Amino acid sequence: MLIAVASKDGKEINQHFGHAERFLIYEVEGEGVTLVDEKRVERYCSFDPQNPLRSHVLRGIAEALDGCRAVVTAQMGEHPRQELEHLGIEPYVITGPIKATLQDLARIL
Repeated sequence: MLIAVASKDGKEINQHFGHAERFLIYEVEGEGVTLVDEKRVERYCSFDPQNPLRSHVLRGIAEALDGCRAVVTAQMGEHPRQELEHLGIEPYVITGPIKATLQDLARIL
């Protein structure tokens, strides 16, 4: 299964969903965790008085994460969490090392 991760350093899950300008895409099979792609996105948390909820940006992020079963971030607001769920992407707020965390998450998905 594919899982998207918000990470500042590529080692830890340590970035807020709204601050991410990229998501690392991992293929998780059994105990195997392999980086397969990196998707660049527009930051969700940016001031835009014309679009305060930034739903157009959220749709773009969801399109970039198409095919991912879940997205894992260090923090996420309620609005993007609900929208991602509505779009079929399971949001998780977890911190820790990417490989071990994704292995643990895969066991419950």
